[in-house]
Amino acid sequence: MQHAVGAPLPPPHGPGIGHVGRPYQAQHPGHPGTPPIPPPPAPGQAPPPPAPGQAPPLQGPGQAPPPPAPGQGPPPPAPGQAPPPQAPGQAPQHGWSGTGPTPPAREAVGHTGHVQLPPGGPVPLPAPPAEPGTGGATLAVLLIGPAGAGKTTVAKLWAARRRVPTAHVSLDDVREWVCSGFADPQAGWNDHSEAQYRLARRTCGFAARNFLANGISCILDDAVFPDRPVVGLGGWKRHVGPGLLPVVLLPGLEIVLERNAARSGNRRLSDEEVARIHGRMAGWYGSGLPIIDNSTYDVETTARVLDDVLARSIASPPAW
Repeated sequence: MQHAVGAPLPPPHGPGIGHVGRPYQAQHPGHPGTPPIPPPPAPGQAPPPPAPGQAPPLQGPGQAPPPPAPGQGPPPPAPGQAPPPQAPGQAPQHGWSGTGPTPPAREAVGHTGHVQLPPGGPVPLPAPPAEPGTGGATLAVLLIGPAGAGKTTVAKLWAARRRVPTAHVSLDDVREWVCSGFADPQAGWNDHSEAQYRLARRTCGFAARNFLANGISCILDDAVFPDRPVVGLGGWKRHVGPGLLPVVLLPGLEIVLERNAARSGNRRLSDEEVARIHGRMAGWYGSGLPIIDNSTYDVETTARVLDDVLARSIASPPAW
């Protein structure tokens, strides 16, 4: 667009300044124009607070920052600048007391993720059930028996058939969590295998206490010997508590040998070892513990008999 020579130029679209140096507001009444620039404060005098909706003025070197507007928080300190002092009786900002470096965020004590760990105290005896069998009682059970007695199979079925939450923990399974360096007792019982057995028993006891603390019953199975303190009831009672209910599952030798022959891997023992273990398990007779001879029972029948035996144990706990 061309203009005639000598014609006045249109006002530029700039910062509110018209042509020939006159304010744009004077040429166009009603336009807000550019707000006047306040004069700089006198030396030692604090600048006035900014108007509502107006950005605060720039702060000169060595000049104190302006006070915050009513209801507005203090501005963050500049990099390398100390934070402002805290007024008496005022709560610290963001948890910082102003007397040292900001402390790290506190971690929740006694928690794993968002699940709080139970105290894990000794398991007490459950209250007698008000219906046949164990009913809805929360209890800890130790199923004892030689290799091939059917402990694991019966324990799993008993736990699965209950109408309340029940967990099954097998000590042999926990021992085999050690993959590299597993001390197999079949290769000889020594300090290494004994240490791994004790560790597995403590782990099972801790699991049982945690299950019960969360309202979940637990049945454990182990080949506990009556004449060996290392693999005896004392360790289980120490790690679980006096409320643990032990029951012995002891079928005849021929049944144990037949079931052991169907096993594979390190779970299968020699016939001589099976006979030796079975003979030592006979020491449970006369111990006062309830004993179930499941030579003629199937798994479901054995699980029902186990539930009845446990109900009697709750009403009249065995002395062990």
